[in-house]
Amino acid sequence: MAVPKRKMSRSNTRSRRAQWKTAAVATVACPQCKSAKLPHAACSVCGTYNGRQVLEV
Repeated sequence: MAVPKRKMSRSNTRSRRAQWKTAAVATVACPQCKSAKLPHAACSVCGTYNGRQVLEV
């Protein structure tokens, strides 16, 4: 098991943690209504997926 030999300073810890960023959510335009939607999911505005109506909106 790897154990650090010395205590890591606050600045080193914080600069390492500064690289942990969240990525923006990827969205695509719905081919029917052109609103933003998640890829591989039904559109929440018009209720279509893969060119057919799957949700009643």
